[in-house]
Amino acid sequence: MQEMEKYFLIIIWGTIFLVLLITMSIVFLFQYQKKHKRFIEQKNNFTQTLLQSQLEIQEKTLKNISQEIHDNIGQVLSLVKLNLYTMDVTDNESLLTKIDNSKELVSKAIIDLRDLSHSMNTDYIEEKGLVKAIEYELEMIKKTGVSDVKYSILGTAIRLDKHKELITFRIVQEALQNIIKHANAKNIFIELHFLSNCVKLSVKDDGLGFENENYKVKKDSYGIGISNMFKKAEMINAELLIESSLKNGTTISMTIKSLHAR
Repeated sequence: MQEMEKYFLIIIWGTIFLVLLITMSIVFLFQYQKKHKRFIEQKNNFTQTLLQSQLEIQEKTLKNISQEIHDNIGQVLSLVKLNLYTMDVTDNESLLTKIDNSKELVSKAIIDLRDLSHSMNTDYIEEKGLVKAIEYELEMIKKTGVSDVKYSILGTAIRLDKHKELITFRIVQEALQNIIKHANAKNIFIELHFLSNCVKLSVKDDGLGFENENYKVKKDSYGIGISNMFKKAEMINAELLIESSLKNGTTISMTIKSLHAR
C-alpha cells in the first residue's frame, strides 16, 4: 500500500512538474515572439527612418551642389569666359596677364569642384572617417575667410558604425551651414571627445544667437533644419541639446551612446 502511495505521489509531482515546464515553455515562447516582433518593428522603423533621412540628405545635397555651382564655381568660370572674350592678341602684356589669370581661375574651379565632391560623397566620408571628414569640412570654411575655425580631438579617436558616422557628419554640416548663413560668427569651435562609452560632440560659435527658452518643449518651432538635426540624432541613439541666447552665440552638444567601434 505504501509503495502504491509512493508511486502515486511520484506520478502527481511528475505531472505537476511537467505542466509547470510546459507552462513556462509556452510563456517563454510567447515572450520571445513578443520581443522578436518588437525587435522587427523597431528594425523596420529604423530602416524607414534611415531611408527617409537618406532621401532628405540627397535632396539637401542637390540643393547645396546647385547653390555652390551658382555662387562660386559659376562665377569663376564666368570670369574665365570674360577673359577669353576680351583677349587682345595685339597686346602681348595684357594677353599674358589674362592667360595667367584664367589659369588661376580654372585651377580654383577644379579645386572647388573636388572639395564639393568630397564633402557630398558618402563613400569618401565612410573611407576617411568622422574625424577627417569634419576636418576637411572646416578647411573649406577656413579657405572662404568667413570665420576662423578651431578643431579639438580629446581622448583616443575610434571609428564608429558607418551610419552613426555619416549621420553625425550630416548634423555637423547642418550646424555649420546654419552658422554661416545666419550667425555672422567670427569664430567656430568644434570639439570631439572620445570616452569609453560615448562620444561627445560640441559645435559652438560666437555669432548672433537666438532666443530658445521653450526650445526643449517646442523644438519644431525653429525651422526644418534644426528639426531634422533632432530626428537624425534620435536615429543613432544620440542626445542633442541646443543652447543659445541673443548676441551670445549658440552651442550644439550631442552625446552618441552605445558605441560599436569597427
